[in-house]
Amino acid sequence: MQVADNMAVSIHYTLTNDKGEVLDSSIGDEALVYLHGEGNIISGLEQALNGKAVGDKFNVRLDAKDAYGEFMEDRIQVISRAMFEGVDELEVGMQFQADVSDGPGIVTITKIDADNITIDGNHPLAGEPLTFAVEVVAIRAATEEELDHGHVHGAGGHHH
Repeated sequence: MQVADNMAVSIHYTLTNDKGEVLDSSIGDEALVYLHGEGNIISGLEQALNGKAVGDKFNVRLDAKDAYGEFMEDRIQVISRAMFEGVDELEVGMQFQADVSDGPGIVTITKIDADNITIDGNHPLAGEPLTFAVEVVAIRAATEEELDHGHVHGAGGHHH
């Protein structure tokens, strides 16, 4: 069986940047399980997995545009502290859900200057090329419910 659309795919991965620093890994934890073809993982990695089989191990380096996207200056804004009504303490690094240019997303506080709060709507890894070391550990046909919901259910996947 090969990785293709509408398949539930389980992978182990290690994500590194161009400096060789490990940014994330599933090694020693549950495998990542996703529904192939639904955009549940970054596009470049999903494309690299097309046609792979259980036991395949490979490395893939993704340009920023195929990973978390290019860094966009227009996603950085300075807003008033008043926009954080009900939040007593603000700190650099805090993240909030907000409406960004392409819909709901996460913004990160990057600077606090009195009542001027700088937020960044870019993904923290935007603009960075990334390398994934991947091992395909399981492939199965997705269930009808998983196909209807657009994601995998159960261990390593989504839980309702």
